[in-house]
Parts: sequence; structure tokens; C-alpha cells
Amino acid sequence: QVNVAIRSSLQSLREKIEQLRELLLRAVSTRQITQLEGDRRQNLVDDLVTRHKQLEASYRNEGPEPDMSRSSLMAGGAKRGVTNPWLLEEPEETRGLGFDELRQQQRRIIEEQDAGLDALSSIISRQKQMGQEIGNELDEQNEIIDDLTNLVENTDDRLRNQTRHVKMVDKKSTSCG
Repeated sequence: QVNVAIRSSLQSLREKIEQLRELLLRAVSTRQITQLEGDRRQNLVDDLVTRHKQLEASYRNEGPEPDMSRSSLMAGGAKRGVTNPWLLEEPEETRGLGFDELRQQQRRIIEEQDAGLDALSSIISRQKQMGQEIGNELDEQNEIIDDLTNLVENTDDRLRNQTRHVKMVDKKSTSCG
């Protein structure tokens, strides 16, 4: 009965680790968390997978002596001088911060990002306005060019007509005299 419970718990642990991995991939791909935070969490999930494999090996009496394996699993990161085994590679800026302080830091970062996005939005809006003004100016210039083209064509037509008249008058004047 104990064996069944252990196997069931190990299977449940494997499924939950896989769910964590999928949720992490989704969070990174939808940019709910930064890539750096995603990498840190991926390292934690990989550590969980390793510990799960160690637990399975210990259950099957494979690998190192069972007592040594169990004690190292339960010790977590303590042998490396880390008091919390889940914070193996905590960034310097969050080291020693409590939950509320972390939340405040995240809010500050989000506010800074929002301010940056607002600045970017105003720059893009200004560029859009400049683009529209340039487009309007081009439309006006095109109208002026079209008008000028029409005037030049009219002038060219009149010049040709006058040239024909001059040739005709010149022909008549040479034939008369």
C-alpha cells in the first residue's frame, strides 16, 4: 500500500512538473514574464526534474546509498550555503527582499516600463502627425504641379497655333510680293 502511494505521488509530481513547464513556456511566449525571469524559473523547473529523477532512483534503490540520497534531497541547496532551496540563483537586486518588497519592485519596474511606453507612444504619435502633414503638403504640391502642367500644355498649344499663323502669314507675304 505504501508502494502504491509512493508511485502515485511520484506520478503526480511528474505531471505537476510538466504542467509547470507548460505554464512557464506560455508565460514567456505571451510576455507575462521577462525572458530573464523565464530562464531563472526554467532552471528551477530543471532542478525539480533532477530531484524527481533522484527520488525515483531512490525509490527503486538505484544510484547512491539511499540514506545519502534522501539526505541530499531534503537538504536542498543548504550544502551550497543557500537557505532557501528554491532560490538557487536569485538575482542580486532581489536578494533578501520580502514578498511585499518584491511586489513593490515589480510595480516600480512596470511603472517605469509604462512611462517608457507612454514616451514611445507620444513619439510615434508625433511621427504620425508629421507623416500626415507631409502627405498633405505632397497633395498640395501635386495639385500645383498638375495646374502648372495644364498651364504649360495650354501655353504650348497656343504657341503652336501662333507659330502656324506666323508661317501662314509668312507664306502669304512671300506669295504676294
